[in-house]
Amino acid sequence: MGRLVLSLNGAVQGEFQLNKERMTIGRKPDNDVQIENLAVSGKHALIITILDDSFLEDLGSTNGTYVNGKLIKKHALRDGDVVGIGKHELKYVNEHATADDEEFEKTMIIRPNSASAAVAAARAAETVAATAVRAPSHPAAAMPAATMPLAKLQVLNGPIAGKELELGKALITLGKPSVQVAVISRRPQGYFLTHIEGDGGKYHFPIVNGESIGPQAYAIKNGDIIELAGIKMSFTLVR
Repeated sequence: MGRLVLSLNGAVQGEFQLNKERMTIGRKPDNDVQIENLAVSGKHALIITILDDSFLEDLGSTNGTYVNGKLIKKHALRDGDVVGIGKHELKYVNEHATADDEEFEKTMIIRPNSASAAVAAARAAETVAATAVRAPSHPAAAMPAATMPLAKLQVLNGPIAGKELELGKALITLGKPSVQVAVISRRPQGYFLTHIEGDGGKYHFPIVNGESIGPQAYAIKNGDIIELAGIKMSFTLVR
């Protein structure tokens, strides 16, 4: 399990275990990692943890999020990385981290009921963001690719209904920021769907087979129907 060591001007101020699927960093007291400084936004950054790996995303902060002195939007954390938020630093400690930035690209935006919605849903299967899945420690990098499950999504509504998409990436993000976002992760144990954010109303937790999955990771089964931001997709295992 990774951890963050918070410091200011070299003085350690706290240590935080990354023992939750989704942890926020910010100035407001409801954050998992609270940094009380005006240079820090209320909701500044998000860390998503999957197995032994953690992924950092800036949440549109005013002053930005830095890793090893470089401004980032999304970053797969590596052991020893130093995250700069305002004047504070968070050192990431995890000698078992295996992820890289190729598994953490841009989130595709789905605009419900628009011509681009189905296209976005389709392309989302080829893009990456992150969220967490709690599972036994078992880095996917150590598992031969041929033994890992492979599945596909089929878009069921919209202008390209019927489009089939292979889910070969380690992380697949679907959704519309500030409306509904979820992640599908591909691991040796199977595929998991995890909630990242929702509007708290019509679009809150992802829907599978007509029922909300809630805040926990959901192990997707062959034949499941996933609904996210108005787009329905069927999930099929192909090997």
